[in-house]
Amino acid sequence: MGGYSSEYKISLTSGNVVYNTLNRSKYNAYRIHIFKDKWVYVAANGTETPVDKNDFSVHIDGVKLKFDVVFNAIHGAPGEDGYLQGYFELLGIPHTSCAMYQAAITFNKRDCLSILQPYGVKTATSYFLNLGDTVDETAIVEKVGLPCFVKANKAGSSFGVTKVHHKTDLKNAIAVAFKEDDEIIIESYLEGTEVSVGVITYKGATKVLPITEIVSENDFFDYEAKYLGKSQEITPARLTETQTLKVNALAKKIYDVLKLKGFSRSEFIFKGDDPHLLEINTVPGLTTESILPQQAAAAGISLSDLFDNAIIEALK
Repeated sequence: MGGYSSEYKISLTSGNVVYNTLNRSKYNAYRIHIFKDKWVYVAANGTETPVDKNDFSVHIDGVKLKFDVVFNAIHGAPGEDGYLQGYFELLGIPHTSCAMYQAAITFNKRDCLSILQPYGVKTATSYFLNLGDTVDETAIVEKVGLPCFVKANKAGSSFGVTKVHHKTDLKNAIAVAFKEDDEIIIESYLEGTEVSVGVITYKGATKVLPITEIVSENDFFDYEAKYLGKSQEITPARLTETQTLKVNALAKKIYDVLKLKGFSRSEFIFKGDDPHLLEINTVPGLTTESILPQQAAAAGISLSDLFDNAIIEALK
C-alpha cells in the first residue's frame, strides 16, 4: 500500500481494509508501505523495518521473511502502471493484480483507448498533448467541442481533471493536468448516464459485477464526489435491459481482449443505448465505501470472500 502518486492516502486506506479483513486463521498478513523514499514493513505497533529490494524480503527478529503472495492495493504509480508487476514477476512472486503489460496499457488512457477502438469499443473524441507541445486552443475546440474534459493521461482518482466550459479556461486546465503528468488527453463531453462496471476473475472465471450508476452533485465525478460524499452511487444502476446487456457484454469483452486478471473497474457514459468507455482501473479502491466492494456485496460476495478469492487466484 502507499505508492508514489497523489492517490497514496486512498491506497493506505484500501490496504488497511484488506489487512483488517483477511482471515487470520488462514493468512499471516504483513503491511508493506511503498514510498519513493522508503519501502518498509509496518508492524502492529507502528515500528518500521526496511524491505530488502533485492528479493522483497524483510528481517524480523533476526529471521529473514519472504512472502508467498503480494496483495497489491497501490492505486497509481508504481502499483497500477506495471512497474511493481514487472518487479514481482522478475522475482517470481505471485500478486493479485494484472500482468505488467496490461497494467501499463490500462494506466495510459490514450494507449488503452487506441488499442480498444479497433475492437468496436466506442469512446469520446479526443485530442492529445505532450508537455512542451504548442497549444492550439482553436484546434482543440474545433476537434472536441465545448464543454470538454482536460485530463492527466496517467493519473487516477480524478487528479488533474478539469471540465472546461469556455475556451478561455483551457490554458489553466491544461496547466493543472500537466502538474500530474507530462501527457494529457482532452476529450469531448458525453452527456448521459455514467456507470462503473466491476469485472473480476472469480473462482477461475471472468465475472461481471452488478453495475453502479454515478450521480455526482458536482459538475462531474471529481475527487470530492468520489471520496467526500458529493455523489450518489446507485447499485444496481437504473438502466434499461438493453443498456445493461450491452455494457455488461462490453465490460467483459474489454477484460478478455486485454487479457486482464484480478480486479478491474471500467467507467462508461451512455449516449442513447451505447456505452462509451472512459477509462479502466486495475487497482480500484477497496475501502468499505469504494464502488467495487459495493458491487461485490450486491452480488453476494463479502469483502472477506472478495480478498480471499484474489489471493487464491494469484496463487494459481
